[in-house]
Amino acid sequence: MTNNMQERKMKVIDTKKIYTGNVSLRLDKFVLGDKIIKKEIVEHVPSVGLIPIIDNSEVLFVSQYRHAAGKTLLEIPAGKIEKGETPEKAAVREMAEEIGYTGKLLPLLKMYLAPGYDTEMIYVYVATDLIRIKRGPRDDDENIKIKRMSLIAAIEKCINGELEDCKSIAGILAYARIMNSRKSCSATN
Repeated sequence: MTNNMQERKMKVIDTKKIYTGNVSLRLDKFVLGDKIIKKEIVEHVPSVGLIPIIDNSEVLFVSQYRHAAGKTLLEIPAGKIEKGETPEKAAVREMAEEIGYTGKLLPLLKMYLAPGYDTEMIYVYVATDLIRIKRGPRDDDENIKIKRMSLIAAIEKCINGELEDCKSIAGILAYARIMNSRKSCSATN
């Protein structure tokens, strides 16, 4: 099947900061094809997420109230990359702060969380060989409870809609796919 649609040329003609804070908001005006488009863009620093694996088959999640959603959500541990940090250093710090562990990190995914209106890129890591450490200081808005769950139960929650956080769903399903591929390869060898 061929795609007959050609990508239209895009040219930014104006950008203006509307708000500056922990996140910023800008208004971009650009030409797309023959139309002038205005778009509000949320500028957000990059972030990290973690799939912490315990005993080779269980995942550590955090449960916390999310004001924008108006409810408590079950999520993978995650947070912003601070100024001067690499994604890996931020992942180590967030793992210590949110769940009180350190371990070996393996890159899993890199993705935009909401590219239609937000610049935030998240780097997701799998954390293995976990060692318990003193839990670090949490942010003022964090009221975190740690939840331990089998990978099978986590996958089921992704599929049945109980897990509603996109970074968590993408991370768990990507990790499950890799683990399934490894099992398939070892079964055929």
